[in-house]
Amino acid sequence: MMDRRIFLCLTGAFVVAPFSLAQGVSVPTTLDHILLGSDDLQRGIDFVEQHTGVRADFGGVHPARGTRNALLSLGERCYLEIIAPDPGQPAARNPMVDQLRSARRPRLITWAAHPGNLSEFARKLLTAGIRFEGPTPGSRNRPDGRLLQWQTLNLDDDNSGLLPFFIEWTPDSVHPSADAPKGCSLASFSAKVPDTPAFVARLQSLNLDLSVHAGSRAELRAILNGPKGRLALSS
Repeated sequence: MMDRRIFLCLTGAFVVAPFSLAQGVSVPTTLDHILLGSDDLQRGIDFVEQHTGVRADFGGVHPARGTRNALLSLGERCYLEIIAPDPGQPAARNPMVDQLRSARRPRLITWAAHPGNLSEFARKLLTAGIRFEGPTPGSRNRPDGRLLQWQTLNLDDDNSGLLPFFIEWTPDSVHPSADAPKGCSLASFSAKVPDTPAFVARLQSLNLDLSVHAGSRAELRAILNGPKGRLALSS
C-alpha cells in the first residue's frame, strides 16, 4: 500500500492518477474508518466478536445525534465503528437513526476518509464545483472522560453512502485506532456498482483510490481478519 503521506503529497493539487492504479489497492489510502450499522449496539458488538474473536469497546454517545458507538482497531489510523441508536436520546432527529432502527442485520452504512487539512480540501471542492456541507465540528466524551474532537465534511450527493464523508481530527485528540481493542485487520474494502464508469469518474474527482467492481446492485464490501476467522461485511 502506498504510504499515506506520499499519496497526500501526490494528490495535494487534485491531480488524479490513472484509475488503473487504484484497481490494485485493497484498502483506500485515505480510509479513516468504516461504519457498521446495527439496530442495537450490543447486538452489533456480539456479531463482530462472534465472527472475529475480538470484542469492540464502548466508545461513547454523539450528543444531539441520537447515536452511540463501539470501536475496534483495524490497524494504524484505521478502525471499525459499530454505530446504533442511543436509547438515552429518543427524541433526537437524525436520518441515520431511522436507517439504523430499520436494519435487519448489522451492515455497512458508510465510511470516512481523511484528506488532510479539511479547510484546504473544501476549497479544492469549491474550485471543482463539487457541492458539500461543512466543515462542521463534532465531539464526544470517551468513557474515560477525555474529549475527542473533529471536523467533518459531507458531500451533497454521496451516492447513497458509497462515497465517504471526510474527517479531520484535532491534534490533541487520540485517534480511536490507537487504543481501541486490537487483533483485527482490514483485508479489503471496495464497492460494487452497476454503472462502473460513472462511479469511477466521481472517485477520480475526489482523489479516492477505492477499488470498484461491476455488480447488479450498488454496495460497499469489506473483509475483516481476526483471530477467530474472517468476517465479510456488505451494505
